[in-house]
Amino acid sequence: MAAEGTTAYRARLLSTDTWDDFAALVKENNGVWGGCWCMGFHTEGLDEHSAEANRANKLEHVRRGTVHQVLVYDGDRCAGWCQFGRPDEVARILNQKKYESGLIDLPDWRIGCIFTGKGHRRAGVARAAVAGALAAIEEAGGGTVEAYPEQDAERAPQRGAYFHTGPESLFEGFGFVRDRRIAKWRWVMRADVP
Repeated sequence: MAAEGTTAYRARLLSTDTWDDFAALVKENNGVWGGCWCMGFHTEGLDEHSAEANRANKLEHVRRGTVHQVLVYDGDRCAGWCQFGRPDEVARILNQKKYESGLIDLPDWRIGCIFTGKGHRRAGVARAAVAGALAAIEEAGGGTVEAYPEQDAERAPQRGAYFHTGPESLFEGFGFVRDRRIAKWRWVMRADVP
């Protein structure tokens, strides 16, 4: 289920062995929005008052093995990631109420957020991250995967915008199709991974 342009990077799962690489990327990027540490999609969500609490919570998830996240490496440096997991692990999504109002069945997997560090943007890191996540999902037995990207076609350019759930066109390249709209520019997209 790979898309073109994903071979220049190496993907590894976030673990206690790769934590320092992940932490270095987060620190280089101001904690990611000032301290998110990629906690917004976890069950407990983001502590908006404490970057240190978010860091500690993320590290605890890593130690317990309750996080699925692919790190993308450019040489020895971590350049970005894609968070994914089962619905109970990636429990919070954007536009949750609208999502739940149209819900028929939960997917087997969700893709939460995608992040590319400064100095690596527009160079295929997000594509490599999603490819790595889909490969890990396939290795874990596959199933239906949902993503919640923003529509980027037929829309005015979003100068300075950051699509932390990815652009729709990225997921189309991996065979995802629209399921339903949950916000003006956000869609539930699905794909089946063997």
